[in-house]
Amino acid sequence: MGRRPEVFVRQVSMAEGQRLQRITRTAKDPVKLRRAIVVLMSAQGQPAPDIAHLLKTSEDYVRDVIHAFNERGFDALDPKWSGGAPRRGTSQGARAMVRYSKAG
Repeated sequence: MGRRPEVFVRQVSMAEGQRLQRITRTAKDPVKLRRAIVVLMSAQGQPAPDIAHLLKTSEDYVRDVIHAFNERGFDALDPKWSGGAPRRGTSQGARAMVRYSKAG
């Protein structure tokens, strides 16, 4: 398998760079922090393999973060948690149960 082409984040403005630096200093969520570091390092010219090595993650993860940032901007830094068990009831069902308990 040949070497993959280099992937870099799009041109980042000064304000965006400052925002990324602020995120790396203040982020409470480790996923958002790691993604911001990936984008910031890419904006500084670091290639994906070097970023992956420094962060002890896969090159594919780094490339995915860079592509997502190029497409969606800062929204790509926020983790989208999903999964788990489905909700058991609805607010409509809860209201119906309250009505039945008051009627009886």
